Amino acid sequence: MQGVIIYKGKYGATQQYSEWLGEKLNLPVIHAANINGEALKKYDFLVIGTSVYIGKLQMESWLRNNLSFIKQKKIFFFQVAATPVEQKKKRQAYNSAGIPKELQPNCDYYYLPGKMTMKDLTWKDKFMLRMGAMLAKSTEEKKTMLTDYDSVATIHIKEILEAVRNHTKN
Repeated sequence: MQGVIIYKGKYGATQQYSEWLGEKLNLPVIHAANINGEALKKYDFLVIGTSVYIGKLQMESWLRNNLSFIKQKKIFFFQVAATPVEQKKKRQAYNSAGIPKELQPNCDYYYLPGKMTMKDLTWKDKFMLRMGAMLAKSTEEKKTMLTDYDSVATIHIKEILEAVRNHTKN
């Protein structure tokens, strides 16, 4: 079985997870801007990674634009976000809104923690984050939203690695 890892992110966490998965699974890793259409036909399954930006999947338009090429394929879909992994309903809502309905039955979903470094954000992203923090209900939530964190670690890809390996040995 041939597979490929396709990703799109904003600040590097999704790319890092994709590269780790590519190494461990011996699969090519390709940025979404560099693959579509005919090139997708040769793959039996896809590992798709996306970051979430202001509640929207970065891969949303790519998925819609390539729907006819990927709708019959098995998809291992991982999402990287600031929203805590424990807030599964919120993270599932991002997927429900951003993944075409025709693809959803073909997907296995994985939720991976991301990272944020204030100094690396664009001025627009800093502004949006500060506005969001102002709307937060608690002081603790406001503080958390504006604090750097980096939860990206190889331990978080264990479940998706196991699922892809099980799929490819069948």
